[in-house]
Amino acid sequence: MVAVGVLVALTIVSRHGAAGDLLWLDITVGVAGFAVLPVLLRWPVAGALALSLLAGLSAAATPTATLGALQVAQRRRLPAALAVASAGVAAHAVQGWWRPTGGISYGWWFILITVAYGALVGWGALARSRRALLESLRERARRAEAEQGRRVAEARMLERTRIAREMHDVLAHRLSLLATYAGALEYRPDAPPEQLARAAGVIRTGAHQALDELRDVIILLRDDEEDAGSRPQPVLADIPRLVEESRDAGTPVDVRDEVTQPSALPAAAGRTAYRVVQEALTNARKHAADRPVHVTLTGRPGDRLVIDVRNPLPVDRSAGPAVLGSGTGLVGLTERVRLAGGRLDHEATGGEFRLHAWLPWPA
Repeated sequence: MVAVGVLVALTIVSRHGAAGDLLWLDITVGVAGFAVLPVLLRWPVAGALALSLLAGLSAAATPTATLGALQVAQRRRLPAALAVASAGVAAHAVQGWWRPTGGISYGWWFILITVAYGALVGWGALARSRRALLESLRERARRAEAEQGRRVAEARMLERTRIAREMHDVLAHRLSLLATYAGALEYRPDAPPEQLARAAGVIRTGAHQALDELRDVIILLRDDEEDAGSRPQPVLADIPRLVEESRDAGTPVDVRDEVTQPSALPAAAGRTAYRVVQEALTNARKHAADRPVHVTLTGRPGDRLVIDVRNPLPVDRSAGPAVLGSGTGLVGLTERVRLAGGRLDHEATGGEFRLHAWLPWPA
């Protein structure tokens, strides 16, 4: 505002020598133009047009009129800026006609005024575009941050869902072993003391292992990555240990392993394969105790890993479908295999329950 006031005063002083008889008009227009400047802050187009009308009367309004054109170019769209600039050029054309400036022809005066207003419109439009670009970038940054937050929340939810599946698979297997040994103690209280002691030891060890695995799940749910990563996840090579646990619990398990280069299987696929066999052995032990289970593993790199588990159906099927359980474990297992890029099918046919799954095995 101070700079504009100084320019208005200098313009009046410079014009006084050429047209001293209209000094009162220059001072009046200069003061009026300076008074209209606050209007530009709220109504830039109306204020700029009013200043253009004043510029047609005196050069004292030229600084404020050009400032108004610049404000409109910065704050309004190009058509409005061009309209205000045209009004300013027309007003200065009138001013130059009835109050010519010494030392320059009217033609050159008109050209200079037109170029000046064109430069003001271009400068204002450039500033407006830059401001719009910065605002767009800030909005995109806000959206990207919000999207990132949403993705993080979804990733956490998926991870917690995976942990819930792990908890079901691990604890269901472990607790079914404990139930088997506890049942043996209940129905065979007359067993030799060494067998009772061995069964009690297995129950104690299994209970400790179940508590340890439950603790690991709680650690994972608390997002303690350091402690969560301290326990290795099971893979394909851990299936023999899983089979031995089932055999120790009294379930006859026959394994036919025809896997080529098992160490080349990706860890994620190996973990899923382990869970498939674990769930199959757990279901067999729960619903067809003491019946033989046949496990077949085949596959090679560049093809797929195939898992086939079969066990005879329970002899007493008078309870109907309830004998086979709710099937929620198999539903979760089917989803786990699907997410790994494979497929799992299960059915009761020909007097036996069959679980068949395959997983992709990249070369």
